Amino acid sequence: MAVYRIAADIGGTFTDIACLSPNGMLSTYKTPSTPDDLARAVAEGICAIAARLGMDRGAFSEVLHASTVATNAILEGKGAVTALVTTEGFRDVLELRRIRVPRLYEPLYSKPAPLVPRRRRYEVSERLGPKGEVLKILDIPAMTALASMLALSKVEAVAVCFLHSYINPAHELEAAAILRRALPGRFISVSSDVLPEIREYERTSTTVVNAYIGPVVARYLRSLQERLRQSGIGGRLLMMQSSGGALDVERVIATPARIVESGPAAGVTGAAYLGVIAGYRDIITFDMGGTTAKASLIEDGRVVTTDEYEVGGGISLSSKLAKGGGYALKLPVIDVAEVGAGGGSIVWVDPGGALKVGPRSAGAVPGPACYGAGGEHATVTDANVVLGFLNQTALAGGAVAIHADAARAALSKIGATLNCDVLEAAYGVHRLANATMMRAVKAVSTYRGRDPRDFILFAFGGNGGVHAAALARELQIRRVVVPPGAGVFSAVGLLFANIEVARSVAFPRPLEDAAPGDIESRFRELEARVIAELDGGERAILRWRADLRYAGQGFELSVDVAPGISTDDDMSAIRQAFEREHMRSYGHLLDGQRIDLVTLRVIGSLPHGGADRLAAPPPEVETDAYARPVYFGAEHGLCDTPVIGRGGLRQGARKGPLVIEEYEGTTIVPPDATASLDAHNNIVIDL
Repeated sequence: MAVYRIAADIGGTFTDIACLSPNGMLSTYKTPSTPDDLARAVAEGICAIAARLGMDRGAFSEVLHASTVATNAILEGKGAVTALVTTEGFRDVLELRRIRVPRLYEPLYSKPAPLVPRRRRYEVSERLGPKGEVLKILDIPAMTALASMLALSKVEAVAVCFLHSYINPAHELEAAAILRRALPGRFISVSSDVLPEIREYERTSTTVVNAYIGPVVARYLRSLQERLRQSGIGGRLLMMQSSGGALDVERVIATPARIVESGPAAGVTGAAYLGVIAGYRDIITFDMGGTTAKASLIEDGRVVTTDEYEVGGGISLSSKLAKGGGYALKLPVIDVAEVGAGGGSIVWVDPGGALKVGPRSAGAVPGPACYGAGGEHATVTDANVVLGFLNQTALAGGAVAIHADAARAALSKIGATLNCDVLEAAYGVHRLANATMMRAVKAVSTYRGRDPRDFILFAFGGNGGVHAAALARELQIRRVVVPPGAGVFSAVGLLFANIEVARSVAFPRPLEDAAPGDIESRFRELEARVIAELDGGERAILRWRADLRYAGQGFELSVDVAPGISTDDDMSAIRQAFEREHMRSYGHLLDGQRIDLVTLRVIGSLPHGGADRLAAPPPEVETDAYARPVYFGAEHGLCDTPVIGRGGLRQGARKGPLVIEEYEGTTIVPPDATASLDAHNNIVIDL
């Protein structure tokens, strides 16, 4: 049966649609996001693709989706009214957090307010010991009275997190049953189901995040399902998880915290899949959209994942060296660092006269000043129009009109404040945006013991190709790769996502004391749960991982474990894998120090049934469209720059400066660089 997969990725400015036919032909569509009803742009885009292909809207086998709806609910403080029920004496875990703060030299720094204020955090008499032994039984009458009180309140969601429930969930399950009887239809989030792992603050925070976004995500996904049904769009609806795998929408509604970084994860998944096919195995991804810029690491063809993540706080990242600025989310997530710098980021001058970019964004409405939709503030996109990097009349094949005069007027105000001309002001904005985005790249490379010079920069997103070459030069990266469909690449990445389920269990004990049979048994239990949750689980590809640390360390490292653990050699292999990862991450080993097991996890995936690669492009060679003046800084000044399509590189490599314009986005090749096409139609820029 012919398998047509279609994908939709909602960004802050545009909604991107990509469809992959059974023979690998890619069709894309870009439309402004509709903040009043996000599902509307998705349905309209899918219908437009179906009309272009001349196919029935109901003929799609799968509809894959990524969205920032969960992230935005957290960042904007628009989640559900949430309560927390916890063990007596642990009401303030969310407030106490961790000792680290992200700004060492800011003594008045204030941590973000907890998602659940103290007045809605409730203590219940119960207590388990660290081995799961019952020290104090759950006070059922008190729990019942609390549930009755919450039923009369405006609370929309309840998080339940008891001490040591990762070892023994009995008390949490009793409390949850009482709450569900008293609060039918309201969202109940239970830590032993969401995150059965050690660390009280991270477990509590993750469970609360899950509750806080639960009703918001459920409303959105239900409305999307209804919108697709009304539009006659068929196919199983799957949602991208933060870990890079897709999941059935009903399971997402049950655990919505798994999709907080779904959009960025889709792009990284696509980069890993298509990058390896093209021969690029060590990659730093750079995804710059309208609102944010994201970076991630791919080593030896494998996406780097983590379960130490923070969302919010100016930069969302997973580095152990920079924490305390957001809300902990300890679930499998692709290691993505994100900063508030995108094409729509607003440019401003602070009271001290310093130029600033973001994090506030003009969004889709009214958008940058150059869109002519009422935006008055200068943005990064306006600066790129003034510099000549972007088309002076329209973007996205004419779908978005550009008013270059409005961009110049907005940047002129910035220039007047800074006492410089409009080109200098625009170039300053461009460079400052690059400096801001460099934080994200360093967070996934330098901060994790990797040298950016050992990688290529794989650039995508609506603005990725515009900034990639300049950003790479700052980082001393010598090669930039811009894939086909780069401007809608998160949607393209969705098309190559496998269905994935992950489960974990706490297993705290010294590695030398752990019996191989016990480890094997717990892994097999996790395997059974994963297979049961995967439709067609008998075809699942299963991956075992273990989290370990030296005794006394505060954080773990996760390593792959070969399935089947029965001998001392198998245990030795686990030790060696941990030591290799410790050396790579930290540059040293603690000889003679005990190694502790902390968590076991199993990830199961089902390979997608669609085309396994993009089809080769047609052989036609495009001619240069025209030339326009482009400003590359004081060193080069205004250069008369050829404007070409991707096909303009099919005759061979060309020296910069070049502007490569496509329907999905623009790529800038600076004067001292060379651009070519590889065998997979990727633009390759050598600096």
